[in-house]
Amino acid sequence: MQQLKDKIFIITGATSGMGREIAVRFAGEGASVVLSGRNQERGQEVEKEIKNQNGRALFLAGDVADPSYNEQLVDTAIDNFGKLNGVVTNAGILGLGSVTELSLEDWDQTFKTNISSVFYLLKYAIPEIVKNDEGVTIVNASIAAFKSFPNHAAYCASKAGLVALVKQVAVDYGPKIRINSICPGPVDTPMIWDSAKAFPDPEEAVNQAADATLMKRLGTPKDVADLALFLATESSGWITGSSFNIDGGIMARG
Repeated sequence: MQQLKDKIFIITGATSGMGREIAVRFAGEGASVVLSGRNQERGQEVEKEIKNQNGRALFLAGDVADPSYNEQLVDTAIDNFGKLNGVVTNAGILGLGSVTELSLEDWDQTFKTNISSVFYLLKYAIPEIVKNDEGVTIVNASIAAFKSFPNHAAYCASKAGLVALVKQVAVDYGPKIRINSICPGPVDTPMIWDSAKAFPDPEEAVNQAADATLMKRLGTPKDVADLALFLATESSGWITGSSFNIDGGIMARG
């Protein structure tokens, strides 16, 4: 049984890592997906992969930091699939550096990409989502919303803002929309290796991140997609405004 049959989702950051895995998984469960990302070639590959598995997908290249692009994503969903049931936001950048090291441009760009983009998409998507009986939004945040990491000032601050925004949307739009945030720990994606560049020995930093989990391994995109699918279905029908750490137990240690 397809758990998302006839549902329409916009998925940002869908060209790699967790976003790609979520997009493929949702399509496999019957959802039609509008894929967002900046890399045209990778985006078309994901679209082709989904269609080869008899799924429905459309890729629209662009930068989520641009408000008009987010409006185009919503228009694309409505024009091609007739409605919109929810969004899953995954796009993000690191903006490495301490407060004194970060340039003003890097700080602003990190916030535009990590949190303003979610505001833009929800601003245009919510009026369409609420036309249905119940909509679902899933925001991919990070345990960096709750736990500090060296030289991640903009990243940590932007992810904390996402968790707060999710709670506020839940208050303003329940019961029409259920919205929750996923807060991954170290997941084996290209971003973790970019993040590790903030440390003297990147490979050792990644190994230490895996060892810091109670499960003694990095997470996988599939781990995160499993949680996203649960939050997108009626199995989580009484859950909204919540954040879910998916971190192999790192936060259990404080």
